[in-house]
Amino acid sequence: MRAFPLGLWAPVAAYMALLFVLSAQPGDAGPGPFPVWLAEAPDWLQHGIAYAGLGLVTLRATAAGRWRGVGCAALAAAWLVATTYGALDEFHQSFVPGRTPDIRDLAADGVGAALALGAAWAWSIISSRS
Repeated sequence: MRAFPLGLWAPVAAYMALLFVLSAQPGDAGPGPFPVWLAEAPDWLQHGIAYAGLGLVTLRATAAGRWRGVGCAALAAAWLVATTYGALDEFHQSFVPGRTPDIRDLAADGVGAALALGAAWAWSIISSRS
């Protein structure tokens, strides 16, 4: 087994790149590539959903592709990666015209990732028992 399994981490990098491109859009760029229901959703919900997805693809990588019996270390690492990336993304937005970093956005990122990871953890426990 390789030390860095590219097949597990490439989706994480691609997801992060997508978030970077979306957050690099000027503040007046409009709703972007989102479906109408999401483009019109509150900002905190958009952040929560986006970082829930990042948390899940990161969990897939930190849990070595296993969804059953996910351990605390894999969950903690996935949350830490997603939330740290959220912080870096907020910093990045300080350089984008019309965008500003916001601690509430970072909180929504962390909560969104935590909720998705909690659901994945619960599912991993349930599926391991069946």
